[in-house]
Amino acid sequence: MFPEYRELITQLKISDLNFVRLFEKHNALDQKIRHMEAHIEPSTHEEIEHLKKEKLLLKDSLYSILKKAETAAG
Repeated sequence: MFPEYRELITQLKISDLNFVRLFEKHNALDQKIRHMEAHIEPSTHEEIEHLKKEKLLLKDSLYSILKKAETAAG
């Protein structure tokens, strides 16, 4: 996710607890969705779609933090 921000992500994972929390939640949702789609974990189509929307909102939040940090550093 966001390979162009790899260095900034590393910095934020050290300095921004909110970023870390969102990043970890995004990764946990991603894994849960993959398990549901692979039928490792039981789910319905609606549950998967709901989690995908939640994951997308987290990704948007992470991107917003990255853009603000980039601007502040720039």
